Amino acid sequence: MKNKEKKQIPVIGQGINKKAGITIFTLVMLIMGVIIVCYHNPLANQTDELVKKIIACTLIVIAVIAFIKFYDKITQLPFELYQNRRLIWRLAKNDFKRRYAGSYMGAVWAMIQPVVTVAMYYIVFQVIMPQKATLVGEGIEVPYLVFLTAGLVPWFYFSEAIVNGMMALLEYEYLVKKVVFKISILPIIKIIAATFIHGFFVLVLLIIAWFYGFTPSLYTLQIFYYSFCMFVLVLAVSYTTCSVVIYFRDLQQIVNIALQIGMWATPVLWNLGSFSKKAQMLVKINPLVYIVEGYRSAIYEKQWFWEDFYSTMYFWIITIGLFCIGALVYKRLKVHFADIM
Repeated sequence: MKNKEKKQIPVIGQGINKKAGITIFTLVMLIMGVIIVCYHNPLANQTDELVKKIIACTLIVIAVIAFIKFYDKITQLPFELYQNRRLIWRLAKNDFKRRYAGSYMGAVWAMIQPVVTVAMYYIVFQVIMPQKATLVGEGIEVPYLVFLTAGLVPWFYFSEAIVNGMMALLEYEYLVKKVVFKISILPIIKIIAATFIHGFFVLVLLIIAWFYGFTPSLYTLQIFYYSFCMFVLVLAVSYTTCSVVIYFRDLQQIVNIALQIGMWATPVLWNLGSFSKKAQMLVKINPLVYIVEGYRSAIYEKQWFWEDFYSTMYFWIITIGLFCIGALVYKRLKVHFADIM
């Protein structure tokens, strides 16, 4: 009887049972695989195209097998998030306000921070050490400040959200020890709170780009898409890190070091286009490259995200895989959270 009830856990709150959930996921992955196989870029190297298709299809098959095998564990987490969506929103706003509680200017500091940060980079790279315009495409030159800010904005979002998401359970330790509270919502609360600050950074980025002649267009709306990509990626990683850090507190220091290295491994301060095609493929293994370059495309390269087809497919396959891993790790370790804390 218990097993039967377990199989009928809805995935998105609409009463979808296990069989239907697996069918829907498999169909989505199948459609994605067909699109990848049928996609053809006549300008690309055909050998590279074949390798990309094989890798993508292999990852899809692995994802489907893992989803079928661990269906109950994987789907429980997104269901809990959907079920508690209103509570998540309220707690995220409270978390954002609490960050500036007690300060005279309150949440105004969230607006001052991005302005001061960009002003500092302007003084360094435009006044003290003037940088030449960055060539990002055929005949497209972008002032280095615009190029740099477009890379820093998503990176700041990632670095803050990944740390906050990792420390969510430890910060709300008193809630973790409450049996009736759904602690699975804590990481997403911290990430949403970081998203509020990211919104101010994006506004500053748009103002700077406009000042240099890059007026907003329909392409600029893609910032919402790439912000969503970052949100899902951070959420996927956070469920693994927030679970492991309770058992292994040194993970916090390891992540901080990894972020320092990651900033240089990601084309935040340097131009990806200055590398060879082979080197670019290696760098693009990092899913953050897709987002950082996406922000720049939305601001000044005027390119739609689906035009970079393989990068888009790769990003979402990897992100879905990371979320499944995070859900499994969280499910496996959470039973002892209260005891260890």
